[in-house]
Amino acid sequence: MIQVTKSILKDIYKERPKGAYFPKYSFGLLLVIGGGEFYSGSPALSGLAAFNAGADMVQIIAPKRAADIIASFTPDLAAYPLEGKRVEKKHLATLLTFTESGKEVSKGNMAVVIGGGAGRSEETKETILEYLSQVDVPVVIDADAIHALEKNPGLVRGRPFLITPHTFEFFVLTKKAIYKLSHAEKIEVVKEEAARLQTTIFLKEKPDIISNGKEVALNKAGSPYMSVGGTGDTLAGICGALLARNIEPFKAAQAAAYISGRAGEVAAERLKEGLVATQVIKAIPEVLH
Repeated sequence: MIQVTKSILKDIYKERPKGAYFPKYSFGLLLVIGGGEFYSGSPALSGLAAFNAGADMVQIIAPKRAADIIASFTPDLAAYPLEGKRVEKKHLATLLTFTESGKEVSKGNMAVVIGGGAGRSEETKETILEYLSQVDVPVVIDADAIHALEKNPGLVRGRPFLITPHTFEFFVLTKKAIYKLSHAEKIEVVKEEAARLQTTIFLKEKPDIISNGKEVALNKAGSPYMSVGGTGDTLAGICGALLARNIEPFKAAQAAAYISGRAGEVAAERLKEGLVATQVIKAIPEVLH
C-alpha cells in the first residue's frame, strides 16, 4: 500500500531550464464544465486551483449567470456563457466542440473537470452522460457529475477518468454504503469497485483512499478545518491540472491529494476557523516549491 508524500511531486514539478521557451499549453489546458444559478463559484474555484497547480490555461463553460460572475472574478479566467440556467442537451455540441478544439490547440495536453455546481436536473445529468460517452480526453468526474453516472456507471470502464466522491457520492456511484465501515474495510471496497468499474476512484476520507483497482494509495495530508464549501472544487481543479500534463489518473490523484491536503494545512495554520477555499488555493504554490 502506497503512503503519499511530497516526494511524488519531484517527477512532476521540475525546474524549467533558464532561457528555455515553452509555448502556451505545454503544461496543460483544463476545460471546466459546471456551475448554475446557485453554485456559480464552483467552476471558478476549480479553475483558480488549476492555475495555481501549474496549468497553462483554463477555460470555463457555464450557464450565463455563472459565467458572467466567474468572468468578473479575475481576468485570468476565460468563461464562455451557455444560454439558460443550467447545462442542457442543446449545449452538447458546444461542449464537444470546445473539447475537440482544446485537444487540437494544446496538442493533446488537455483534461476536463465536470460536475461542480451543475445541478441534478434530469436533463443536465443526461447531457453529462452523453458528453462523457463521446469524449476521449482525461476527465475528473466530480460532484453532480457523479450523480449523473448513477444511471450508467459502466460508462467509465477503461477510460482515462478519475472519479472523486465523498462517502455519499460513493454510495450513489456504487450502491455500497460504507460510512459505518472501518477504514480498513473502506479500503477494500474502494479497491474492489475501482477494479469492477476499471477506473480510478479517489474517496475523500481521512486518510484519503485512492485506487485504480490494482493498487491503493493513502493520503494523510489535510486539515480538519477543510470542511468548508469549495475545498472539493479546489481538489478537482488540482486533479484536472495534473491530468492535463498527461499524468495518468492514479498518480495524478495521489499528487493532487497531497497538494490539496498540505495547502489546507498551511492555510489552517494561519486561519483555523476562518479558512475558506480561496485561501487553500493561495497556499498551493507554497506546497509546490
